Amino acid sequence: DPPSPAGARPAMSHSSAFLLPSSATPAASADAYAVVVLNQRLPRFAPLLWDRAQVRVCADGGANRVFDGMPELLPGHARDDVRSRYKPDVIKGDMDSVRPEVKEYYSNLGTKIADQSHDQDTTDLHKCVAFITDNSPGSDKSNLCILVLGALGGRFDHEMGNINVLHLFPNIKIVLLSDDCLIFLLPRTHTHSIHIERSVEGPHCGLIPVGTPSTSTTTTGLRWNLDNTHMSFGGLISTSNIVDEDQVMVTSDSDLIWTISLRTSN
Repeated sequence: DPPSPAGARPAMSHSSAFLLPSSATPAASADAYAVVVLNQRLPRFAPLLWDRAQVRVCADGGANRVFDGMPELLPGHARDDVRSRYKPDVIKGDMDSVRPEVKEYYSNLGTKIADQSHDQDTTDLHKCVAFITDNSPGSDKSNLCILVLGALGGRFDHEMGNINVLHLFPNIKIVLLSDDCLIFLLPRTHTHSIHIERSVEGPHCGLIPVGTPSTSTTTTGLRWNLDNTHMSFGGLISTSNIVDEDQVMVTSDSDLIWTISLRTSN
């Protein structure tokens, strides 16, 4: 269905406040966070996001990354203490990558092991997102925000599969994160207000029409704003743009991927 005119569309707000240090974060966040860990190197801010989340799910080999990587990110703490503190609630997926001793370690600590090797039609991230949405309370998921660690980098087909999950769950806020950048979907059903947390992100950003071209995208707050601009692969896409204001507004007739660089100091 064609999107409603911009004035008739509901507004959706976005913020990367989850990356702010605990001391700088507003005490009452409207979002309920869940963390999914995929089988790539943990970003430096993994402990912060883990502590901020209400639900922590490892996708198969992501459990190895938590087991091995969390102690490396917290070198001043005893490894066993770190591993028992950063225990996933669930390990979910094909179970073809998680090491047996890691699975046994977390299982003994009470982690639920959900073997879905029978389902080869969906990716591990898809399985994890479906699990989180199915088990979050209430029918209104507007405050749910799923932070995905290890979604970028590594094999390109895995990256594209993860971006496809954003399109499969357009009504759920899902943020794909690496040390270098973050990505989330701007569904065409809404207008979008993106609050820029300048201490942790920017200035480089992009708006990319993955899947279908956009015949009309309009923005404010960027160095090179779009004004009813047509974007498509094979034509113009907005990469290496720069955020100039603390708020970026985006309206489009197509689903767009928003990406912004992360500062290495956070």
